[in-house]
Amino acid sequence: MRKSLLFSLVLLALPTWAAARAPVVVELYTAQGCAGCPEANANLAKLAEKPGVLALTFPVDYWDYLGWPDTFAKPEFTERQKAYVARLSLREPYTPQVVVDGRGQAAGLKVVAIQKLVSDAARAPHDPPDIRVIGGRVYVGSGRAPRGGGEVWLIRYDPREQDVVVKSGDNKGQTVVHRNLVREVRRLGAWRGRSVALRLGAPTEEGLQTVVIVQGSRGGRVLGVGRPKASSSGRGRQ
Repeated sequence: MRKSLLFSLVLLALPTWAAARAPVVVELYTAQGCAGCPEANANLAKLAEKPGVLALTFPVDYWDYLGWPDTFAKPEFTERQKAYVARLSLREPYTPQVVVDGRGQAAGLKVVAIQKLVSDAARAPHDPPDIRVIGGRVYVGSGRAPRGGGEVWLIRYDPREQDVVVKSGDNKGQTVVHRNLVREVRRLGAWRGRSVALRLGAPTEEGLQTVVIVQGSRGGRVLGVGRPKASSSGRGRQ
């Protein structure tokens, strides 16, 4: 009882900026060895400049056997994409694929279709739980949980542009540009409509930005987004 009261007081005392309407989350599943992915990466970089959009790049590893192992791919990115494949009733994962707010998906080269998904998501009814990221914790307030419950995900990404010269495979000789490259994705815990406080843990790399996404379980719709107020960006190379 005491913990619940303390948590409620913490939420009431926090500034109102964290309660602003969440951005539309656009996830690109891509690979440096995929012939159509460099163009999709460029499309996402443009989308990342739009207000009200959180664009994230998830490099996957299942094309590594084609002759060029993706330098940023992680198995957990592939697993996240597979959850969307099951949820959206697709036959199999593919690249480049864009998933918008967990609501819908399109091929990464279909710019018009992606823009429509973003517009539809921005206009959709929106009643997120209150999400505050403070220090090493995230506080998720009470609200209406979806059927099956929700999940709280930590995502850390590099806002700097990352350029990689591909030396073999279908994209040999090309420079593949990455924007908002995800470096860590981790499920922090469940959210079932009641207030919870979860630890974030320390970042594994410097220069990363942190965002917390609350969404339906197993690749469900995005319910809300929280992040620390301060942010910065720059440019890096590999």
